[in-house]
Amino acid sequence: MTKRLKYDYVIVEGNIGTGKTSLATMLSEEYGTRLILERFADNPFLPRFYENQTRYAFPLELSFLADRYQQLMDELANHNLFQSQTVSDYVLSKSLIFAGITLKEDEFNLYQRLFHIMNPHLPKPDLLVYLHKSVPKLKENIKKRGRDYEQNIANDYLKNLEGGYWEYFKQQQGTRILVLDTNNVDFVLNTQHYNEIVDLINTDYKPGIHRHILGEDQ
Repeated sequence: MTKRLKYDYVIVEGNIGTGKTSLATMLSEEYGTRLILERFADNPFLPRFYENQTRYAFPLELSFLADRYQQLMDELANHNLFQSQTVSDYVLSKSLIFAGITLKEDEFNLYQRLFHIMNPHLPKPDLLVYLHKSVPKLKENIKKRGRDYEQNIANDYLKNLEGGYWEYFKQQQGTRILVLDTNNVDFVLNTQHYNEIVDLINTDYKPGIHRHILGEDQ
């Protein structure tokens, strides 16, 4: 019998450098699901944004919003009988979280209008998994993966993103949100850590925020 996740549509989210793409990919490979990964590497504005945020924030956020929306619409509308479950490494609402930090007030007001036109057309996840790491841990991971344009990301920017996610979670109604503190685990290299996360993902949750600190005994 084919293995199945507890939830048909699982989104793995997190700050920059939490390992959300790695976890989403591992889950998809184990359970044979459809995998939706954010196409950030194709965005020409991203390197420019980290050099000059004021100038490039608005075109960057608009391009991300358009691309995320189009990708999710295409992927989720494409019903594959052999891949009835989906794992993604982003939620469209992250666009609003990032834009709220980077855009000027008038730009953000316009951005919100566009977002709220698009967002109702997409299905909500059955489970949203949020990976938390402290800023020092995030900076370690960012350094390890070696993307040149990310190396000078400010600590305050990462802290503001974390706060933005928490404000978003507080506003969600009817969504199951699993928050995993992964500061003390390495689910990529340690199978036991990965299996612990999988067990938590495959647990029955009611809508709301459910928090777990992993690796406390490590």
